[in-house]
Amino acid sequence: MMRINLPRLRKDLEDLGEIGKTPEGGVWRSSFSEADLEARRWYLQRLNDAGLQHWGDAAGNIYARLGAGSPAVLAGSHVDSVPNGGRFDGALGVMAAFECLRTIKDHSIRTKLPIKP
Repeated sequence: MMRINLPRLRKDLEDLGEIGKTPEGGVWRSSFSEADLEARRWYLQRLNDAGLQHWGDAAGNIYARLGAGSPAVLAGSHVDSVPNGGRFDGALGVMAAFECLRTIKDHSIRTKLPIKP
């Protein structure tokens, strides 16, 4: 049975949760703030570390892809947050999709459609 790497996902969520951390225990990474840009750089490095092709668009969205062709299965969320949002505001959707992609890649599974977190 294939399973995600829960310690790896937990570590990524903890590390991302430190970027823009507030004294109240929340996170504040408003769009295009220094904390948001740092989170984006961090995520791009994680994509590089995973050996995944990635790119951005003019609006600042970051895309990655596993597989070729189209249509593609899309998954994810956002790394910015509302003021003093919770540590998982957006981050859980991004990192859960990313962890699923890494798990598929780790197990050399070929999917019928490409996946883009």
